[in-house]
This record gives sequence, C-alpha cells and structure tokens, in this order.
Amino acid sequence: MSLHDLVQQVRTMGEYPTDAEAERVLRCVLSMLGGHLGREERVELARRLPPEAAPLVTDQIPAEQPLSASEFVAVLAERLDGATPATARWDAGAVLASVAELAGDDLTERILDALPRGYALLFGRADLTPA
Repeated sequence: MSLHDLVQQVRTMGEYPTDAEAERVLRCVLSMLGGHLGREERVELARRLPPEAAPLVTDQIPAEQPLSASEFVAVLAERLDGATPATARWDAGAVLASVAELAGDDLTERILDALPRGYALLFGRADLTPA
C-alpha cells in the first residue's frame, strides 16, 4: 500500500474534505501511537505501513506511562488545531481502524493487548470483557 492509498483510506473512513486534512490527521495519530507501542509491535507495524509513514511510528520516544484511550483522545485534540474531544475521537478512529486493516488481526490484537484497556473501540473493534 502506498502513502497515497493509506491517505485515501483515512479520508474515506473519516469523511475528510481533502487529502491534506486526512494526511495531517494520519501523521498526528501515527506519531502519538508510536510512542505507546513496545519496540516489537512498533517495528512490525512500521514494516506494514507505507515507507513514508513508517518513521512516524518508529522515530517516537517511548512514553514512560501509556495514556488511557480517553487521555490519548484528549491529547490528540490538543495537537490537532481546531479539534474537540469528539472530533479527535473521530480522527483517532478513522486512522486506527485503517491501521488495523493494514496490520491484520494478529498484530492488531498484540497492539491492543499492550495498550491500556479502552483502545479497541478506537481500532474499530468491540471492547469485550470476558465473563
């Protein structure tokens, strides 16, 4: 998949009016995600991303403490000019659901297992708790 194809997928999922807006959101979300992944998941995800997008994930300094899903959305809202928590949630979902498709089920499950509970919905997955 090329960067253009990924931007188009995010644009479609997020219903963004322009490629530039979709790419801006994609870059911001990927760079935030990269800091919250372990080395193994970060490297494997980077291999599946278009070469131009891989450094957005791999070049991040690991976070000392991963953000909860709601904190992730709140920080994203601060980083995206003009965003609110509701629009940032939409933005995160558009990008992370696209990433989940690209990553495949196995890697997405490993990423979700490594993140605090609550991220599944951002990746377009059900957030089920075993009984």
